[in-house]
Amino acid sequence: MARRLPPMKALRAFEAAARHLSFTKAAEELNVTQAAISHQVKALEEVLGIALFRRFNRRLMLTDAGQTYQPALGEAFDIVEAATRKLRLEEQTGPLKVTVANSFAAKWLLPRLPSFRAREPDIDVMVAASDTIVDFTRDDFDMGVRFGLGRYAGLRIDLLFEDEVFPVCSPRLLEGLHPLGAPADLIHHTLLHDDVGHSEVPDWRRWLKLTGVRGVRLERGQRFSHSSLAIQAAIDAQGVALVRASLVGLDLEAGRLIRPFGPAMKSNYACYVVAPEGSAEKPKIKAFRDWLFDEAGKGGVG
Repeated sequence: MARRLPPMKALRAFEAAARHLSFTKAAEELNVTQAAISHQVKALEEVLGIALFRRFNRRLMLTDAGQTYQPALGEAFDIVEAATRKLRLEEQTGPLKVTVANSFAAKWLLPRLPSFRAREPDIDVMVAASDTIVDFTRDDFDMGVRFGLGRYAGLRIDLLFEDEVFPVCSPRLLEGLHPLGAPADLIHHTLLHDDVGHSEVPDWRRWLKLTGVRGVRLERGQRFSHSSLAIQAAIDAQGVALVRASLVGLDLEAGRLIRPFGPAMKSNYACYVVAPEGSAEKPKIKAFRDWLFDEAGKGGVG
């Protein structure tokens, strides 16, 4: 059943006037004219069919009905004010729910998160790693980072960085019976495949075709469900992985991986920061987006 409430403007006018026992002070508080307060209070009395004030030349007095009504209204407005303050505080700080792909979370985002915590200590980030694209109208997330073509209806879309792929391996594979020195040496090594299956991202077949290398058996090698697993296998010297630059920057810097040779191939997929258009400028979302771009600008995507 729908609530049968008097007009909100009239309720606010009466509650302020009743607290101050003055139409003038109520008008100053609500930033309207004294006449507007008087009109709203009169309209409320007509709706209720009850006199709320006794009016004298220089002062106001509450009737018995007014004295009963004012505390209840004041308490109701206090509850609304407290709930509004809490809601705004949660929107500005509170948990920030971010959806990202599994490998991006493991290899790019999580190692960098401590710097966001230091920069915005009042914003707690909840990272949900999944390769499923969420529906922001249905799922409870504030924003996300997506790897794709940047076509996401109803969302604000900001290009974080473009990407490319190239071979990487452990430095240990530069030694031994068949050291890696040129693409043709792959014939003696295990290829590491991820089965993410993005048609817009070059795979080993396309890379080998570009280099003109023959004799490498593409059907052999180790396969993984996520790029981060293929990268870890490469770090462990289990073979050579063809990976996105954005996912191996920190491993290359630390010397856990090397690029034994080229070339790099551009990916048509890129990384985008996305958020619902109606909420994209909320303070906590903007703070995280700004931080993402600052991190992406530090020495390239990796």
